Amino acid sequence: MKRRFCPLARPGQACYCRAMTTPTHCDAIILGAGASGLFCAMRAAERGLRVAVIDHADKPARKVRVSGGGKCNFTNLDVSPANYLCANPHFVKSALARLSPWEVVDFFTGHGVTHEQREHSQLFTLTGAGHLAGILVDRCHKLGVTLLLGRKIEAVDRPGPFRVSTGGEIIKADALVVALGGPSWPQVGATDLGFRLARQFGLEVVRPRPGLVPLTLAPGDRERFAPLAGNALPVTIGCGSVRFTDPLLFTHKGFSGPAVLQISSFWRDGETLTIDFLPHDRVADLIETNRASTMQLGTLLGQALPKRLVPVILAESLAATEISQLSKRQMEDAAGRVHRFRITPAGTEGYAKAEVTVGGVDTAHISSKTFECSTVPGLYIIGETLDVTGHLGGYNLHWAFASAAACAQGLPESRGE
Repeated sequence: MKRRFCPLARPGQACYCRAMTTPTHCDAIILGAGASGLFCAMRAAERGLRVAVIDHADKPARKVRVSGGGKCNFTNLDVSPANYLCANPHFVKSALARLSPWEVVDFFTGHGVTHEQREHSQLFTLTGAGHLAGILVDRCHKLGVTLLLGRKIEAVDRPGPFRVSTGGEIIKADALVVALGGPSWPQVGATDLGFRLARQFGLEVVRPRPGLVPLTLAPGDRERFAPLAGNALPVTIGCGSVRFTDPLLFTHKGFSGPAVLQISSFWRDGETLTIDFLPHDRVADLIETNRASTMQLGTLLGQALPKRLVPVILAESLAATEISQLSKRQMEDAAGRVHRFRITPAGTEGYAKAEVTVGGVDTAHISSKTFECSTVPGLYIIGETLDVTGHLGGYNLHWAFASAAACAQGLPESRGE
């Protein structure tokens, strides 16, 4: 083994793991030192496997460290298969059934993480995303996982065992785990390498696209909504048969906020969104309550909605009509504009602003129990690299942990060579 400087050890701190050595052969090589890669390495090492994790970044779990604005929404108490997008909706069931949210909570709280529960059963750390990432790294250290960071993955082949070329060295293993995520958040080092490796081994990749991402508007619509930039309100937003009720945030480019991020994973270019700007009340009820009033309709709606929104969604003549003078047709028109407003986004803000990648390696030839590829024995694919995308709210990190745990359990026993 070649000795190397350990990039994780602090000055003057002893390194108690094998992170300073490059093994020539191990039981499993894991590509990617993100949430899924580290969790898989930890669980595999607990079984006595010799594991090496390789990542081009100098610091592990970079995406975890910045998630949730540094707070890290690390799981959700209501995790279920219904919270995931996948061409095969049954694929996620096995892994989710074997790692409950409470097991994730118990693991991290057992290592000093404190947390709080927010709306929609989301759990956020109070000790910070960096602390949570540090726990994964520390556990890998203590279990003897070899962490090879700042290493470009130059080539992967399989003349017998898998061979990974990195930094002029070759590491061999009978099992290769691809935990490289997707290209969302390239600013923290994300790439499409996982997809390229999958194609190299003959696997299909469901066309990837940005998910949980702000949507942009065409120039004309952008000008109309520009005065509202910075304003937010609760809405119900729909695309096809999918609906989400959450806050929408108006931006200088278009729409963002939880409701929009959620629907963005389902939206495709050219599709029209339907927005209910008043999901917790009805325009008809507001009008009926004030039926005898001489107040203008725009003024009434301005009491329930951001005032600048009213002239954007209502015609000036309709907004200026007194409530007492509204015809049935005008009331229906007003209700339609408020509750069923239709708009076609121009696009998204791309991978740079996307929290996840929708699409990925087709699960058709991936075992839902072990995550091994049926056409390439010994090849395992986990986490975001797969065609599995969670809703906003801690579901994607939970999938990273659940798929990693199932994969680690499915890896073959150590041969001890």
